[in-house]
Amino acid sequence: MMTQTIRIAAAVIIRADGQTLLVRKRETTAFMQPGGKIEPKETSSSALLRELVEEIGLRVSPEDLHPLGYFEAPAANEAGFTVSADVFLIEIGNIHIARSAEIEEVRWIDPEKPGDITMAELTEHHILPAFLQKRAGG
Repeated sequence: MMTQTIRIAAAVIIRADGQTLLVRKRETTAFMQPGGKIEPKETSSSALLRELVEEIGLRVSPEDLHPLGYFEAPAANEAGFTVSADVFLIEIGNIHIARSAEIEEVRWIDPEKPGDITMAELTEHHILPAFLQKRAGG
């Protein structure tokens, strides 16, 4: 059986203290990077810029997006789907982040010691390890 793919753009948002932002959508349990589906005729960066404003009220410019990589994993909230993600790093200093749209909860975590939270497979096994490797100079 073929799995369907959801194309998304997501952001590893880094605060001045090195913490990274995870969000949890309403009616779900897994935390993940903010971001969302790429609409037809949208680039991954334009989709991400739109989603960040919709989900957490964050306005950044395309120059603030630094590619981290392309990752694939089973979708956290849609059974039978694979999520394929263009992921960008964004450093924001100490801007206040507020949840909106479908976001139920926002949480800042230490990417090396996230604590006892449920994370999407894409976040836990792909995006955070890639970020830590890049941060370590790998």
